[in-house]
Parts: sequence; structure tokens; C-alpha cells
Amino acid sequence: MKHLLAFLFLLPTLALADDWAAFDQPGAHAIMRHALAPGGGDPANFDIDDCATQRNLDDRGREQARRIGQALRDRGITFDRILTSQWCRSRETAELLGLGAVTDEPALNSFFQDRSTAQAQTGATRSIAQAAEGPLMMVAHQVNITALTGVFPSSGEIVVFRVRDGAVEVLGQIEIAP
Repeated sequence: MKHLLAFLFLLPTLALADDWAAFDQPGAHAIMRHALAPGGGDPANFDIDDCATQRNLDDRGREQARRIGQALRDRGITFDRILTSQWCRSRETAELLGLGAVTDEPALNSFFQDRSTAQAQTGATRSIAQAAEGPLMMVAHQVNITALTGVFPSSGEIVVFRVRDGAVEVLGQIEIAP
């Protein structure tokens, strides 16, 4: 019984460590939920061009983004392009990862407040991944990631996936807590 409890205690760690190998799969891309930004949704006065009107990363979220970027660099994981939602919390996360130049991608913008664009944005994100010649890192929001992959990610969680014949296949999940 003692050994079983020890194994069960280690199981989440073992599963998490194994998911880094997902990046070695052909066609692997990463989509990451922005780092910790306390709260939910956005304020009523939300303006995409004014970070002061948005829910933003806190100090723990900024540190989380830096640690995630370092973990990727430590493992030699690189990306051809880093794409991000235009929301400030996503853009800041993408920049703090320190993985390269960051490009805004409107398909990754949150549709939490307006689900009418969910299908079109999810289709566009899937198409971007399928057409990519090399690995992508995308920084987005929970609703986008769930719509694309079926995974409900935590803040800062990376879902490694690929697209084959239009179908999304989840290869692994990596979470570095704030």
C-alpha cells in the first residue's frame, strides 16, 4: 500500500514530464492560455487598444510567463512564429516568454463576451496551424483553446497539438503553475 501511494503521488509529475516529448511529434504546435491574470472576463469599458481598461497579468503572471519561456528554452524548444491575441494579457505573456518576435493574430482574440465569432475564429486558428510549415506558439484565451482542442486550460497552460486533415489532435499538456 505504501508503494502504491508513492506511485500515485508521483503519477501527475510523471505524466507532466512525459508531455514535453509531445513537441517532438511531427506537426506539433503549442497553444497557451495567457499567464495568470486574476479575475474573469473583461470590464464593461474594455478597449482593445487601452490596457488600462483590460484584465491584465499580475506580478505572479509575469513571473509565470518568464518561467514558462525559460523552461521551453532549457529544453531547446523553438518556434518559427509566435502569434498572440491582441488582448494585453496575451500579448504581454507572449513577449515575456522571450521566444522571439510576437505577431498579433485576431483569430486568437477572446470570444468570451461574444460567442457569435467562435466558430469562425476557431476555424481560422485551425487553418493557420494546418498551413504552418514549422512549429507555432500561439497565446490565446481559455475559450479559444477549449473550442479548438476540447481542453479547459489553466492560466499559463500549454496544449501541444497538431492538425491533420482538418482534425485537431491533442498531443500533450504542460502546466507550470504561477
